Amino acid sequence: MKILFLTYHGFDPGSGISKKMLAQIKGLRQGGHEVHVCSYDYDSKRNLCRFIDDRPIKNYGHGALAAIRQRMSYGCIADYCIDHEIEMVYSRNYQNATPWLVSLFRRLRKNGIHCLQEIPTYPYDGEFRGYPWDKKIGLYVDKMFRNALARQMDAVVTFSEAKQIFGQRTINISNGVDFDAIPLHRYDGSGGDDIHVIAVAEVHTWHGFDRFIHGMGKYYEECKNKKLKKVYFHIVGDVWDPEMNGSSRAPGFATYINKYGIEPYVIFHGKLFGEGLDRVFNQCVFAVGSLGRHRSGITHIKTLKNREYASRGIPFIYSECDSDFDHQPYVLKAPADESPIDIQQVLDFIDNHHFNPSEIRRSVEHLSWKVQMGRVVEEEGVRRKE
Repeated sequence: MKILFLTYHGFDPGSGISKKMLAQIKGLRQGGHEVHVCSYDYDSKRNLCRFIDDRPIKNYGHGALAAIRQRMSYGCIADYCIDHEIEMVYSRNYQNATPWLVSLFRRLRKNGIHCLQEIPTYPYDGEFRGYPWDKKIGLYVDKMFRNALARQMDAVVTFSEAKQIFGQRTINISNGVDFDAIPLHRYDGSGGDDIHVIAVAEVHTWHGFDRFIHGMGKYYEECKNKKLKKVYFHIVGDVWDPEMNGSSRAPGFATYINKYGIEPYVIFHGKLFGEGLDRVFNQCVFAVGSLGRHRSGITHIKTLKNREYASRGIPFIYSECDSDFDHQPYVLKAPADESPIDIQQVLDFIDNHHFNPSEIRRSVEHLSWKVQMGRVVEEEGVRRKE
């Protein structure tokens, strides 16, 4: 099948989202499909352009007007799809529904091209709670047109359990992993008797890492006069000011770090990838997934991070419902509330369980992107025959 993978921004080699999309594209190609990629980025002369693969198909020029034009001008995408006999367009939702985007997909459908929209997080309105109004303008516009956009789709691809989104049927899959890009966890023992824990994310309030830091503070406070294991929390990824210093949405990391005097035990690495990331992982024996999805009104979600931890072969904790992992022995479930994480419970879990990284990895072999994207194409193909 000839597929156009449509994204509304460019690719950043340090971005987890970009890595995920590239892995999805790779998974489709591994399934034998011809996949072309449409993105929006700068060319060598700093013009904002729409690209197909590495070739610009529309030059919007410079500055703010160029950014506005590209949100109203999608005809080049439809022309390309029609001229090159594209059979399916797979687009990734960017909370950017507009009348012009609705018109693009209406034209594609009229030309017999199947259209799928992936909504990576659903529902997503709660992610904007506490944001100032100017940060919500795009969401307000999206709310006005997202049902109309969904009507132009053949289906919405979701990692939730929802059977219908914005009035459209869903294709339910899991987030996948690219096993070629994720090495097996190899604990190096450099921590000695100390316990090192890792969390990797572009940090937002719904990750709830403040709950883990709060729990560390209480652990150190309660064990002041006892012999205790030292616990170190390594946070890998960008941490923005509201997450560090607090907002109306959640307490800041600094609030608990300063309150309990645990500065030496919470280590911020910033973005890491490749060997740098592997070194931190191999120092750690446990990982932290999302602990605050309830803050966005989400109860069921299949996050990419859980799958990446499992594919590395490291046990981890999270608080949402994830049917792929809720009953796995290498997972510790936290309550989906605002309570501090019980660090002693984490330590007991680590002490009482010894997991083989290869066995953990084998448990998620069915979650490769080749398998998950294959399910999307297969399900849509079955409906096409019907």
